[in-house]
Amino acid sequence: MPPTSAHLNGSVNLADAETVMREVAARIPAGVRRIPDGETGDRNNWIFFQLQKFLQTPGLAPAYGFDQPGEGYERMPKVGLAEGATAADIAWPDLGYAEAYADSYQTFRRLQADGTIPAGVRFQVQYPTPLASINAWIVEDAQGDLEESYEQALMADLVRLLARIPHDQLAVQWDVAVEIGILEGGLDGAGARPFEAIVDRLARCVARVPDDVPVGLHLCYGDYRHQHFVQPKSLELQVRLVNQLVARATRPVDWFSVPVPQYQRDEAYFAPLADLRVPAQTQLYLGLVPYHPADQEPGTTAAQVELIDTHLARAAAGPRGWGICTECGMGRVERDDLPRLLDLHREILDGSRT
Repeated sequence: MPPTSAHLNGSVNLADAETVMREVAARIPAGVRRIPDGETGDRNNWIFFQLQKFLQTPGLAPAYGFDQPGEGYERMPKVGLAEGATAADIAWPDLGYAEAYADSYQTFRRLQADGTIPAGVRFQVQYPTPLASINAWIVEDAQGDLEESYEQALMADLVRLLARIPHDQLAVQWDVAVEIGILEGGLDGAGARPFEAIVDRLARCVARVPDDVPVGLHLCYGDYRHQHFVQPKSLELQVRLVNQLVARATRPVDWFSVPVPQYQRDEAYFAPLADLRVPAQTQLYLGLVPYHPADQEPGTTAAQVELIDTHLARAAAGPRGWGICTECGMGRVERDDLPRLLDLHREILDGSRT
């Protein structure tokens, strides 16, 4: 069966939240269940937003990398404990997500009230996993000491958000990029963590979202400087991770999204979908919306759709509905290219792009 819905992974490089919401609603008029605020402003480069918070935290100080721009993912800036400070001294500041999303929700509510955003569409917020910011920005020898307290601070931010937005209008996504990088061995200096430990961390994140709020995961291979930290060879890791997480989670996982490189039409890439073991109500989104459509070989989308349907039909649960997304967010897409990219979602859903 062809894709029937579209998912936005979070970031959209437009001027502000209202512009994002209006453009999404106008250009993808059907099939969107959740609309994000685009992570505009200070949040427009994902967890760099948290790096700024770390630099404002008494007891933390730049360690290296700030005056040595690295290539790709190899030399990201790092923060460590300041001289004389210990992990027990760290009192995390307001991490900023709840306040930003509460402001954007007011725009969402107004646009839904006037009919711009259809009734039933939810306001989607995105959080990085606690490990993402800790692993990306904290020097390796301090990560173990700081991860637990930072996780508590991030979950407290989520609790504040949940108190400010009606649950029947909210959806929460966890952005799972650093964990994928660790499991793929694609992040230098990230340290090794067992697969089961990663699953346990993600299960804790899912559990912190109340049952009456849909929760999903974006399984991401990164988009720093428009590059994945490694190019995914197949969907094997993502399928295995989702199967284990859904089995471990104490509440339903409502959706997950996975990348599909725009050139990818190799059957081996999609074959792991036959091993998917999640309930039919868990929505699946695949990154069939190409960032550079002019560079994609004609017929690729149709070939990808056929391969996805073929292998999903072989899964234990049988054929299932599914949807589309971009490989990562759209925060690093050139602004002039965004209207075309949003239109592609509609064209793939209505079958006019093959």
